Parts: sequence; structure tokens; C-alpha cells
Amino acid sequence: MKKILFYSLLLLSILTSCKTSNLFVEENTRNTVQDLDSVFLSNNKYEYQIRIDDKITISVWGQDEFSVGSTYGIYNSNEVYGKWLMVDAKGNIEIPKIGSYHVEKMTIVQLKESLKKIYGEWIKTPIVDIKILNQEITVLGEVRDPQVIPVDKSHNSLLEMIARCKGFDFYANTAYIKVFRQVGKNVHVANINLTKGAPVSARNINLYPGDVVVVPSKKYKEFDKRVSTIIPFTTALTSAAIFLGAF
Repeated sequence: MKKILFYSLLLLSILTSCKTSNLFVEENTRNTVQDLDSVFLSNNKYEYQIRIDDKITISVWGQDEFSVGSTYGIYNSNEVYGKWLMVDAKGNIEIPKIGSYHVEKMTIVQLKESLKKIYGEWIKTPIVDIKILNQEITVLGEVRDPQVIPVDKSHNSLLEMIARCKGFDFYANTAYIKVFRQVGKNVHVANINLTKGAPVSARNINLYPGDVVVVPSKKYKEFDKRVSTIIPFTTALTSAAIFLGAF
């Protein structure tokens, strides 16, 4: 009994003297959808705009000489094979038989229609497909499988991406999820609370290619890790349970 009391006092001193820092948790975080920056509000008209360093493939049906990384012909559009066009620092790509072509801030539809007109000078009714190989959403932190997720569509929901990471981990602090979105040279941050308040459907915001999601940990995660090395019990959870039961 004396040993339990001793260890309980030891744990109490640790709790009062050591605080786990978490840069992604704030005491007064705004969590309602109404408080979100306008760049995170639902926009059904949103279309991805081509950016510098994007990797683009061009497929022209039946015309391999016009294609780069064609999904129609014999050329593989897999990024591993390097069959793509890189958008350079000036926002241009070098297109076969066309030369340097400015594509930055164009949508896929706009680029496709633009190339159809150009190819129409040589090909009757050209069928053109454009693909951006590096459209990705990054999910970090307390999920079971943090990863960079390739996406083909412009609209992807937050919960959809969490599901693709196999869900939240045990220590996930779902009250303080952060979503980072770059617009031009500025990075905007959304604070999402999935634990209470508005219905989940209202907080399940759309994610766009390039977004970064960070799921922070609860404050007691580091304490749980340390406690098993301090107290000679089987697990950190057992130690915590005995500690709580002693008071």
C-alpha cells in the first residue's frame, strides 16, 4: 500500500511539473464552419488550376507523336517512367510540335479545349485528355496510416481522406484538426472540430489537391509513453488506472 502511495505521489509531481507541448492545439480555437476562412467554404464551382512544378501528361487519341505519357497509346503515363511534362518556373511546358506553351493557372478543361483547337489544324476532331500526375493530399499525425494520397478529382471530403488513412489513431485529438491550404503565396489554416457542435456533415469540408491535414495528439500521449518507464507495472494504461484509483 505504501508503494502505491509513493508511486501515486510521484505521478502527481510529474503531472504538475511536466507539460506536453503540442503546437497544433490551441485553447480558444475557432471550430464552427461559420468561422472558417472563406477559402475553405464549400465551392461547387472549384476546379484545380495548374501550378508550377506540376507533372502533366497529354493524350491524343490515335496520335502518339502528339502525346506525352499517353493513356490511349503505347506510352505509359506512370510517373515512374518520366513520361510527363514539367511546368517550369515561368508556368510553361514544352509540347511536341507546338513548343513552349503557358499553362499556369489554367484548369484541365481549359487546357484540353485550348489544345483541341490547336490540334484541329492537323487532326480532324481530335480527342484530347489531360492528366496531372502529382495531385495529392497529405494527411499527417494521429491517423493509423499517415500518407500522401494521390487524387484524381478536385473535390475530396475530409472524412474520405481520413478513411483512406484507415481512420483515427487512439490518441487523435479530433477537436483540433488542422487543414492547411495554399492560395498563391499565402497559406490559410482551418481549425476543424469533429467532436461536437454542428453536424459532422457540416464540418466534413472539401479538400483540394495540395491540402495538408494534420491530426494532433491528445496532451496525455507523451505522459502515457513515459509512465510505463517510471512505474514497474505491465502497461502505461494499467499504471494510469492505478494512479487514478488511488485518489
